[in-house]
Amino acid sequence: MALAPTHEEVAAGLAREVVGSYRDLPLSVYQIGRKFRDELRPRAGLLRTREFTMKDGYSFHAGEADLRRHFGAMSDAYARLLTRLGAPWQVVEADSGSIGGAGSREFMVLSEVGEDELLRTPDGRYAANAEQAVSRAAEVGPSPFPYCARVHTPRASSVEVVAAALGCASGHVVKTLLFTARVGGEGAGGATGMVWPVLVCLRGDHTLNPVKLRNAVAARVDGPLLTLEAAVPGDWTEDARVPLGFVGPDLPDTVVARRAGVRPAFLRLCDGAAAEVRGFVAGANETDWHVAGADWEVTHARPEVAELRQARVGEASVHDLSQRLESARGIEVGHVFQLGTRYTAALGATFTGADGREQPLHMGCYGIGVTRLVQALAEVWADDRGLVWPVVLAPYAVMVTVVDPGDPVQREAAEVLYTQLRAAGIDALLDDRDVRPGAKFADADLVGLPWRVTVGRHAAQGEAELTARRGGETRRVPLAGLVNELRTRLAGEG
Repeated sequence: MALAPTHEEVAAGLAREVVGSYRDLPLSVYQIGRKFRDELRPRAGLLRTREFTMKDGYSFHAGEADLRRHFGAMSDAYARLLTRLGAPWQVVEADSGSIGGAGSREFMVLSEVGEDELLRTPDGRYAANAEQAVSRAAEVGPSPFPYCARVHTPRASSVEVVAAALGCASGHVVKTLLFTARVGGEGAGGATGMVWPVLVCLRGDHTLNPVKLRNAVAARVDGPLLTLEAAVPGDWTEDARVPLGFVGPDLPDTVVARRAGVRPAFLRLCDGAAAEVRGFVAGANETDWHVAGADWEVTHARPEVAELRQARVGEASVHDLSQRLESARGIEVGHVFQLGTRYTAALGATFTGADGREQPLHMGCYGIGVTRLVQALAEVWADDRGLVWPVVLAPYAVMVTVVDPGDPVQREAAEVLYTQLRAAGIDALLDDRDVRPGAKFADADLVGLPWRVTVGRHAAQGEAELTARRGGETRRVPLAGLVNELRTRLAGEG
């Protein structure tokens, strides 16, 4: 018996058994079942728990084009589902995380209590999870340093102190950060597992995005990236050889310890915004010293450029400079991935193409959290009186409340209406308890059924009150026309 976080390997194994040639494709399978994920910090009540119900689907294709087509169709289906539920939602570009793949999209229910931040533009043309978002960095203006020179900066080991001491903006400083990557498998030199020293350059006024950094490093190392952490003395060098706080982009590879299991040279990366700075300030690789007025390819070799910085609210979008990024919070309820051949190649899930060649299947996966979606909608629609369910999720569509069960007119009218609603295929709940009317109304609001019919003193005139749970609108309606009225209302909301 296994507790599975997801089922890519099982699905690929199934495809390996049932797909023989391109004539068997495309293949799409799905299941609805329980998942278990060892969350470090289960949080937000029921929104993120270690065990939950998920609908997960997997598709297999002969090529990338067909995978992209199915990926789009599944994305559209998820969009229609969320639209029908009536909740505020957003689809965003996302990081594929440990599942991997060439691209993915997350489906978010927008909520102030959402655990994920997303950045989007007012025109609706761009939205991404904050860990994946990109933007255009603000200009920093001309450098105040006319030429390159070493400058004495005693005890100035932070960007802010250096900028203040030299009279420049933080954006004129290029900070250099050091990391240790531990790589598994057959690494450089044939050793099993290697430590890679990593050097990263970033503009001084920017923040490093750890997800982007991990993806950039993982794409460049020889083997699976196991861990990536800020470097500490002893990882790959001796303490005295690295003047922390005064390190520059040209920190020589000679500071890396020559010992087994350590790659003898830095993996050097530079964020795109830092790569565009001219006349910048950088560490001089000597305690209490910096270099001011440096230039790439003149005084310093430019490292390999990669997208590494955290996009921020208020920055210009890539597609339109007039569009500024805005922040929102969301609850992830669905995620779709283009996995390519990552799993199928590893597990031998292949097919014979029209040309007779054997090749790995192209795979996609599509998940939507069933329990999380219900909980997210409860969070979004609830008010200070209780739950507010949309029609398609409500356990019952209508609550029929009898104000005075001891009044034979009210009781009979309510029971007749209840029977008529059930006969018409409308799920109804009858509250004929002998308790105070206020308690019944409070319970009805707490349960959150979309509509409440109150059968009270107007029953003698053949009328009842119809109340919408969302919005609270109440009006008197003839009992004789209530079934048709509710059928029309529910059809419009479903």
